[in-house]
Amino acid sequence: MMLVSATIGPRRGYHGVAWAALALLLGVLAARAPLALVGGGLALAALLIVTLAEPALAVVLMLCLAPLKTLIDTEAPVRLPVDVGQISFALVAATWAMWRVVQRRGEALPRTRLFLPLAVIMLAFVPSLFGAISTLAWASEFVKWIEIALLVLIVLDLRHRWTWIAAGLVLAAVLQALIGLYEFRGGSGAPHLWIANYRYFRAFGTFGQPNPFSAFMGLTLPLALGLAWGFLSTAWRDRHSAWRLTTLFAALYAGAAGMLLLGLIASWGRGAWLGFGAAAVVLIGGAPRRWWLGLLLLAAGSVLLMTLWAAGLIPLSIQQRINHTAQEFVGFRDVRGVPISDENFAVVERLAHWQAAISMASDHPFIGVGLGGYEAAYPAYRVPSWPRALGHAHNDYLNLLAETGMIGLVGYLAGWMLIVYWTVRALHMSDPLKRGLVLGLLGTWAHLAVHSIVDKLYVNNLFLHLGVMVGLLAAVRSHSAGNNALDRYSD
Repeated sequence: MMLVSATIGPRRGYHGVAWAALALLLGVLAARAPLALVGGGLALAALLIVTLAEPALAVVLMLCLAPLKTLIDTEAPVRLPVDVGQISFALVAATWAMWRVVQRRGEALPRTRLFLPLAVIMLAFVPSLFGAISTLAWASEFVKWIEIALLVLIVLDLRHRWTWIAAGLVLAAVLQALIGLYEFRGGSGAPHLWIANYRYFRAFGTFGQPNPFSAFMGLTLPLALGLAWGFLSTAWRDRHSAWRLTTLFAALYAGAAGMLLLGLIASWGRGAWLGFGAAAVVLIGGAPRRWWLGLLLLAAGSVLLMTLWAAGLIPLSIQQRINHTAQEFVGFRDVRGVPISDENFAVVERLAHWQAAISMASDHPFIGVGLGGYEAAYPAYRVPSWPRALGHAHNDYLNLLAETGMIGLVGYLAGWMLIVYWTVRALHMSDPLKRGLVLGLLGTWAHLAVHSIVDKLYVNNLFLHLGVMVGLLAAVRSHSAGNNALDRYSD
């Protein structure tokens, strides 16, 4: 008891001094600073106190603020030194570090096998530094992967709050979906975003354009569906006892999934629709524990979809949008000199950037032009009529091949294959809620794999959300292991 008192006493004294210093600082500010500054200081102090007490809330805050990057960059009266996503990430890292010093001083950091695929990916990107056209662009892109790895560590360490963090991911996407649906109905939008015979606007949320918005909807929708299934399965397991609360959560996540599906449709993003199609196959096939039931459900779902299509119950505008998508996969050709029209603009633009990426990879087959170097290298490889680089090749695989060569692309694919393998392994866990989360994550990986064929998804701070998702996989794997000494902190 004396030892415990001696250990706790200094911490209480430290906290007392810290609170006294904070009170003194606020008193000086209140006496001399403008009222707005005082209010902002009080709000910031309250935020720091809350996030220090519960670092998982800092993660949720980051997930909600990160998508505001483009909106703040273009509309805010004052330009931030770095974007809001990086500021909120720094808050997460700082509050977690301070929380760990106070709450878990002297304890080893948690470990997970999922650090291995991240290390494989990052090591595969290193050789491209030696051929980088822009070392600054290389560093900027590489830092994203460092942040992803750090978020995996933080979420793993906060695994006793994994349900909060998963809810934060879905909440952030639902907020964006609400904004997107407002835009879709005519609340906001540029003339080039008119769709469906000028009746609606393509939704873009706060991302500034529909493509990253559709990616956010598509990446998070499988997670919401997986959690809804997990809570529903838990309610069924506990149907003779405490089932009401879990049923309520299942309904909430199902409602959130419905909202995200509407946002996905309103984005009018064909790549995201294709990605969700792949995710739906994984979710339906993987929901039952018996594989033959999954195949039966997939067959029934396919028959239902074909029946709806044949009966004309799917809106004609959506059918036409899906039919035109085939051009981007079977129509790859040399687009130099191709006449450009309103009908083929999007297809030809994408193919032009694919062609430029292939040319870069042909000249730099092993280490590429440097991670993040596509835009800097584009002028030397551009297709006539398309002088402006769009920042990436509208195909993550070709983009990586151009920037990091075969070494980088093979490393990236190997890393994600390991993540998918361990996700599939985790599907065998007995807890239905955790299994629902894992199923949702597997659907997210399927969406990422397919959508990446026609776009780059590590943009607009979406990599922060992906890092948290990989962290959730690590968290539930560790939670279910039962042989880790740190599991005594778990719920």
